[in-house]
Amino acid sequence: MSKQIVVAAVGDLLMKPLLIKSLHTGAQAAGTGSQGGTNYAFEQMFEPVARYLQDAHLTIGNLETTFAGGREADFNKTKRNPKNRNPLFKSPDALAPALSAAGFDVFATANNHCADYGVRGLVRTLDVLDKNGLGHVGTYRSAEESRKLCVRNVEGIRIGILSYTRDTNGMSVPKGQPAGVKKLVRARMKNDMKRLRAAADFIIVCMHCGFEYEESPAAHQKEWVRFLFRNGADVVLGSHPHVLQPAITRIVKDVSGRTRKRFAIYSLGNFVSTRLHGKDAALTGIIVRLRLRSTNGQVRLDGIEGVPTWVGMTKKSKCRIVPLQEAIGKPDEYPEEQLARMKRAYQRTLRMYRGVLPFPNDE
Repeated sequence: MSKQIVVAAVGDLLMKPLLIKSLHTGAQAAGTGSQGGTNYAFEQMFEPVARYLQDAHLTIGNLETTFAGGREADFNKTKRNPKNRNPLFKSPDALAPALSAAGFDVFATANNHCADYGVRGLVRTLDVLDKNGLGHVGTYRSAEESRKLCVRNVEGIRIGILSYTRDTNGMSVPKGQPAGVKKLVRARMKNDMKRLRAAADFIIVCMHCGFEYEESPAAHQKEWVRFLFRNGADVVLGSHPHVLQPAITRIVKDVSGRTRKRFAIYSLGNFVSTRLHGKDAALTGIIVRLRLRSTNGQVRLDGIEGVPTWVGMTKKSKCRIVPLQEAIGKPDEYPEEQLARMKRAYQRTLRMYRGVLPFPNDE
């Protein structure tokens, strides 16, 4: 007996104040208090791509922001760490239900911004995700929670998910705190992978490392992928560079003796961009859709496709994440200059993934 499911994945959701402000409607939602309760049009941002997320059986993203709470003014300007000048990011709570409505199921929360607002912000972020029915992996509120395995039973296929980050921008969790962040540390990762191999049919690892705005993977990214494949990862989803990086498929025999086709993308780019203007590569992302097939209890990667995306502004000055291939076929909706940039971005993405990550309906 055979069954098939689809897992979708996107890259960085990094909500900068400019983007948050652009989606502010100016109306106060009743009963929302001061924790980012003002009405935001976050749902409209995802509308053009939501069907690619919603029709998957499981959808994963990298939540590179926090739900640290605060008043309205806190979300409209960039704050910086006084020690190293790194930006500190947080989003209104109203983003969380919009993410759920868009089709997300699980978020990787181990990244360099997860501790931007300390332990309180880290814990509150997980509380808000829980409140909105969104799973999370990579950060934790207690030692007990850190040992729990994230295994989602999808149509009878057990999918295990792990998330690790190289650093937290120098915002370390104080010793003695029960909360924490999972780092790229081999010994701990080996133990996690060993436990997960016994509990899951298919393993996905979210890996947050690399160099920002570099379009080629660094040596350490390649080595982590090899390490993860050897230890049983079927898919590795890279994030942090904020631009797309190449993808690979390999047939690898892991430490448990399983020989499988495995897939890694070194960076999924930005799904929600860090900027609305500027470097086009930072406006470009991709939705990876993985087709898994279970036959007589054996699960394998049966197919992969990618949907290139773009964070842009329509002629009506509304921010949208759009599927590039479809958007460039609607020239009346976008300013001429932006449309030309979108066409170049699509062709650049097509060249990067040709032969590894096909696009649906590509001519």
